[in-house]
Amino acid sequence: MPEKKIKVLMCKAGLDGHDRGVKAVSHFLRDAGMEVVYSGLFQWPKGIVNAAIQEYVDVIGLSILSGEHLTYPRQVVDLLKEEGVRDNMLVVVGGIIPRQHIPLLEEAGVDKVFDNRTPMSEIIEYIKETVSKKRLES
Repeated sequence: MPEKKIKVLMCKAGLDGHDRGVKAVSHFLRDAGMEVVYSGLFQWPKGIVNAAIQEYVDVIGLSILSGEHLTYPRQVVDLLKEEGVRDNMLVVVGGIIPRQHIPLLEEAGVDKVFDNRTPMSEIIEYIKETVSKKRLES
């Protein structure tokens, strides 16, 4: 039986209207064999979590270029915990993220942070390996 495709919800959180990067990453993930749902611009944490639950995704990808990278991911993680689904989904963040903020995001519960210099191959490999590992554990 073929392995179930990895399903990723890609989101632009908050008032960030720059979507070129998230669309490019979405295409690369799709080309790598993943199912990608793009939620569009101006998404808020509650809507992101609701969409992730409704779509039954493996990964939530948050693209943030607005400087709100310490706020929205934390809210998404907290809402996933409140809904009891945090362990079912990876939360990854990408965008222009100061390196000194990466440990703060990880402490807030983000699984992985990819800055704007991360090679696509690294993002794809991380998602594939981590989702496969999670599926084996459950």
